Amino acid sequence: MSLPAAAPVRPFATFDHRRRVENLRALLDESNDDAWLFADLRDIRWLTGFSGSNAWVVLRGTDLTLGTDARYGERAASETAGSGAQVIVEQQRSKLNERRLQALSGCASVALDPATTTHSVWTELAKDLSLSARPSPIMAARQVKDVAEVERISAAAAAADAALIEVESMLNVDDDQQVSEQEIRNQLEHRMRLHGADDRSYATIVASGPQQAARPHHEPNERVLVNGDTVIIDVGALVDGYHSDMTRSYVIGEPTDEQRQVYGLVCAAHQAGIAALRSGITAQDVDAVCRDLVTEAGYADWYLHSTGHGVGLEIHESPFHSPSSSETIVAGNVVTIEPGLYREGFGGFRIEDLILVTEDGSQSLTHAPKRPFPDHT
Repeated sequence: MSLPAAAPVRPFATFDHRRRVENLRALLDESNDDAWLFADLRDIRWLTGFSGSNAWVVLRGTDLTLGTDARYGERAASETAGSGAQVIVEQQRSKLNERRLQALSGCASVALDPATTTHSVWTELAKDLSLSARPSPIMAARQVKDVAEVERISAAAAAADAALIEVESMLNVDDDQQVSEQEIRNQLEHRMRLHGADDRSYATIVASGPQQAARPHHEPNERVLVNGDTVIIDVGALVDGYHSDMTRSYVIGEPTDEQRQVYGLVCAAHQAGIAALRSGITAQDVDAVCRDLVTEAGYADWYLHSTGHGVGLEIHESPFHSPSSSETIVAGNVVTIEPGLYREGFGGFRIEDLILVTEDGSQSLTHAPKRPFPDHT
């Protein structure tokens, strides 16, 4: 069977970090703060390109400063070259903290997102700095993906597509072929790397049978798939820091009438959600389109989670399609549509695609076929 069309191969389009810095500097000029202090590593990567595990960034006037420890000195200099950042490297944490204070010396107000740091670090910083609690403008900017980001997400989605297509044959179990959830998980994660992924995006879910498939975030174990099982496979890849996310569901052997009915309902909700997705719709309304259809069919209490979320440098990021969301979908968002129905004793089904919202509609980035009944039509 042919694989889906390949995503753009590396090298990908480059990030315009200088433009991102200039846009952020313009926001700082409009505020009452003297500087921004950034602590979230995903924000730092988006702004500067640095991908290490320890850093802070200060934006103050025309100066952009990144501090990190000695493990990352050369790497930081290389990765941030396109951002114009001055890199500070110290071996000792205490010295690095002193350099951060020096970079902010004399500031009457330093903006910092409290959601991106711990209470203890905030308290320690507040001894020497006048901190202003502000939501990170980078986190908001990250919701709208540019071409370089979409290329990486598409490549991650293509790796997961190809791996799942190759592994689907393992679901055709019989007396001569038995396979466990863990074996399927292991093959998926191995094959994603063969198809260009740097890593898995998250802990791959393979959930089977009347109990385990009823758990939306089940962790694969040694359970062997048997005829009559519903099976949920939730799989994503990581490419150059960017995630993908996809779910397909199956029945092992001959499906029952109830299994066909419930899968058909999930499929209808999934298609309705994608049809509704467009720039300008609220995330709450996207959720409602799927949830209302399920509720009208009498399965409201089988719908255990929200309908989707943004994907990018984080596997779960804004916007979130949920009944309580106040967010609005805009062009450039990359989001999932993933209605699911679960009931202990029955199992469950979830269908999830990764969708790019465009100016005039949407475009799916996941392409693995939906074949819920491998042995049957």
